[in-house]
Amino acid sequence: MNLLFVCSGNTCRSAMAAAVMDKIVTENDMDIYVDSAGLFAADGDKASENAVTAMARRGIDLSAHRSKRVTPELVKSADLVLTMTDIQKQIFEQMGYDLSNIFTLKEYLGIEGDIEDPYGGDEAVYDETADELYDLLVDAAEKIADKYGLT
Repeated sequence: MNLLFVCSGNTCRSAMAAAVMDKIVTENDMDIYVDSAGLFAADGDKASENAVTAMARRGIDLSAHRSKRVTPELVKSADLVLTMTDIQKQIFEQMGYDLSNIFTLKEYLGIEGDIEDPYGGDEAVYDETADELYDLLVDAAEKIADKYGLT
């Protein structure tokens, strides 16, 4: 199963989400390939310093992350695409993508709202985002495992 997380720049939210999900997947021996990209990303940017710090506090090394832009190939190879905001999902629709496997992370879990962008915020803002992502992704991993027969 291929899972793609998408945000704007792929230096904060989607990078953090992929790192957290990769940890969950590894700890639970789940057959899920996790990736991330940004709709407006510049290829090769490092994760933001505060994202790296927030992840390090959770035992996750994000220092090697390099951003990449969403490509048609990435989207086509993904069984599930989870965006951080409804606007990002709408951009996929405007680009002509089939939305049958594209959801916001919260929408996928039956929750309304977006994952706010911590970019430019202090460490506390990034910690809040990391905590929110972790809580949501534990539930998302369970739902994915049930849906795709990975339990």
